[in-house]
Amino acid sequence: MSPKHNRGGRRPRIVFIEPAETQVRVLTTEQTGCLDTALNVIAADPTVVKAHATASALRDYQHDGIRVIFYATALGSILIVTYVEVD
Repeated sequence: MSPKHNRGGRRPRIVFIEPAETQVRVLTTEQTGCLDTALNVIAADPTVVKAHATASALRDYQHDGIRVIFYATALGSILIVTYVEVD
């Protein structure tokens, strides 16, 4: 099933691995809110996020001082976050 057929359905689960987990722990409350908003955008349709410049399996979301690098499992049910940056 393509992601377009899954719209309105179940969103993917988001998992943080090190060092992303460590990066999230030091964010302020305001930064965490901004990150949550970005993760909701990503989860809504991860396929529209551009591919990372050096690793085609990775996706690189950048918007308003937030950067999230992640990849999706084969069926797209889990998004694995590898890097987080919030200005």
